[in-house]
Amino acid sequence: MKLGIVGLPNVGKSTLFNAITNAGAECANYPFCTIDPNVGTVAVPDERLDFLAELYSPKKYTPAVIEFVDIAGLVKGASKGEGLGNKFLSNIRMTDAIVHVVRCFDDENVIHVEGGCDPVRDIEIINLELIMADIEMLERRIDKTKKAAKSGDKKFLREAEVLEGLLEHLNSGKCARTYKCSPEDMEIISESELLTLKPVIYAANMDEKGYAAGVRNNRYYVQVKEYAHSEGSQVLPICAKVEQEIAELEDEDKALFMEELGMTESGLDRLIKCSYNLLGLISFLTAGSDEVRAWTIKKGTKAPQAAGKIHTDFERGFIRAEIVAFDDLKACGSMAAAREKGLIRSEGKEYVMQDGDVTLFRFNV
Repeated sequence: MKLGIVGLPNVGKSTLFNAITNAGAECANYPFCTIDPNVGTVAVPDERLDFLAELYSPKKYTPAVIEFVDIAGLVKGASKGEGLGNKFLSNIRMTDAIVHVVRCFDDENVIHVEGGCDPVRDIEIINLELIMADIEMLERRIDKTKKAAKSGDKKFLREAEVLEGLLEHLNSGKCARTYKCSPEDMEIISESELLTLKPVIYAANMDEKGYAAGVRNNRYYVQVKEYAHSEGSQVLPICAKVEQEIAELEDEDKALFMEELGMTESGLDRLIKCSYNLLGLISFLTAGSDEVRAWTIKKGTKAPQAAGKIHTDFERGFIRAEIVAFDDLKACGSMAAAREKGLIRSEGKEYVMQDGDVTLFRFNV
């Protein structure tokens, strides 16, 4: 999974990136400090995998991973080359989802490119630039489709009709992800890899005082939440500065500091959960003396396709999957005990994988 961190300059993108990746990206109080996108790969914390590692003492421990891309601050006119321009729009295009950082605090000592804090205005500036880039791409595709439709092929005629409907939606200033259409039409639309079709998490970045006071008392956060709700996106309240302080501590000090702040989870843990939910992802687990590993798949994936994540031969020669729910395995304490209690199931080709399935695939090629 690859998540792109976007936003206006100086809203806390690189600070948040540092906090969640501990990669040490440069932070400074001036626009365009980030020029080339910083990339950091983060292991997904998973207590289930830790339990399996204790159980098997494997040679290798392989968690699921998320790649975060810290993309330079966009400004008005980015779609036309202003600021650092289209180069960074292409960086966004390569991501699975967008983490849109929005400043939700006033601070006269931190420059704001638009003069002051107004989160909805800031969101709309970024969204408008992405919409304009999408319009340009969509117009090119419509021209190409119309030329192909001159042959009389109904497929291209229908495609042009669907794309023109979406173009009208974009021209009204709305993102592609808010466009209502049939699943069949969305299949046509999704081939264009539109920026505003990507799912979004709005990271409402507060200062320490505002975060400590609680989200309900932060009027800027409330505005972001209402905006996110209106388009079916998610919102994550966060204090990037606090998260960076947490990331720099040793584990024991980290736990104490979070306890003092009344935090049960780090911002990274909450962002990962939010991302998995947003993209409809789950993890199944494999375990043995050689390796314990988490595999990320889409909800609704059937057993043979899940096996294919490990190796194409597993899917091609799939026979069955031997599965025990993680909670059952943990309660039993061992695979042998789970087998004795009849908790290990044999599932066939139509089985839909569930989050936390501890799985052994049987195959023959």
